[in-house]
Amino acid sequence: MHIHQLRNATIILELGPNRVLVDPMLAPKNALPPLRLFGARQRNPLVELPGSAAAALESVTHCLITHCQKGHFDHLDRAAKRWLRDKQIPTICTPHDAAYLAERGLNVQPLPQAHEQPSPFLGGRIRTVRCTHGRGLVGTLMEHGVGYLIEVPGEPSLYLSGDTVLTPGVRAFVARHRPQVCVVPAGGARFDLGGDIIMGVDEVIELTRLAPGTVVANHLEALSHCPVTRCALALAARQAGIESRLRIPTDGEVLHLAAPDRERRPCSLPG
Repeated sequence: MHIHQLRNATIILELGPNRVLVDPMLAPKNALPPLRLFGARQRNPLVELPGSAAAALESVTHCLITHCQKGHFDHLDRAAKRWLRDKQIPTICTPHDAAYLAERGLNVQPLPQAHEQPSPFLGGRIRTVRCTHGRGLVGTLMEHGVGYLIEVPGEPSLYLSGDTVLTPGVRAFVARHRPQVCVVPAGGARFDLGGDIIMGVDEVIELTRLAPGTVVANHLEALSHCPVTRCALALAARQAGIESRLRIPTDGEVLHLAAPDRERRPCSLPG
């Protein structure tokens, strides 16, 4: 498995012959509105896409959306909708998002509704996991979406958490399914009122301790309401003694993640 970090939550997963674009935000720097009303009202995204993005996007075979309504342009912006519509890339999503995306001309392939029940996916299987995109009053205003557990033969099992804080449900899911790779949002995003709406430093450290394998942290240094920096997260990981299992890719970086040897070893033939 290769994970190509583009920017924020936008990644490309290489799963065998397939290239899966996740939560695309493709707008140029400063093309999108601020996400804070007070203080420094910076426009978004704060950075351009990396130079490797254009070539990488040409290889995309599928798209996977965790959530996209109620103004969540950081997971699907107008530029991405236009790109997906023009290319007619098969776009996999929940039934909740299917009508919204179909109305915008996308090639929609909705998954079944039931959470945590596996469905066929690129020669393997996929299941959705509930997200909690903020608690309390701010949580009632958010589009919570889903995460995904992807299991494809020959690849490490992958949990894309989507935009969520670390809830008892997420802890229980990781403990039960023991994904070999987790990709989690780490920016500690928050608005002018209310608490964090995604994981921050402490929750990413806790999840990394809980997870059996590698954790990949993204959703960093691209949006004006995400204060956590890569340096701060790396320092916390080092102090917690988990730096070898927490990967914090820079924009444009490609991570190479292999399945454990015991799962990749060919079967012995009798005789």
